[in-house]
Amino acid sequence: MNDTTDRDLTVAGVALRFGIVALTLGTAYIHSTLGGLLFTLNATGYAVAAIAMIVPVALAIRFRWIVRIGLIGYAATAIFMWAIQGPYYTTAYIAKAIEVALIFLLVVDFLRADGNPVNVVKREARAGLAKLGRRQPEGAAA
Repeated sequence: MNDTTDRDLTVAGVALRFGIVALTLGTAYIHSTLGGLLFTLNATGYAVAAIAMIVPVALAIRFRWIVRIGLIGYAATAIFMWAIQGPYYTTAYIAKAIEVALIFLLVVDFLRADGNPVNVVKREARAGLAKLGRRQPEGAAA
């Protein structure tokens, strides 16, 4: 078990993940009730992301940071698109509030589980280069 998995299994980690999944499924439910292809696809995307946040598969655990970033982008895009085209009714405001809270929890979870995003990208780039058999030049910054 790696250090990230250890942090995920703390009470705080489980509570945080529960909140993320609950908010994701909440906004998925709202979008699923609105009808139309776009809302149905949006609901499906949220449901898949909720599953990706909890699936206990080693590959999913290893790359959960990508799921977090993707879900942040997904929610932010939904908010942005709603802001420019509406519709502006009570249920939409509730969905957007859920998405803002979701983004906040995802940022907290990312920082708690993965740390500095720049360091995560550097780590993954090094791992990818190592898989390709390439080495960093001597004296290159880590």
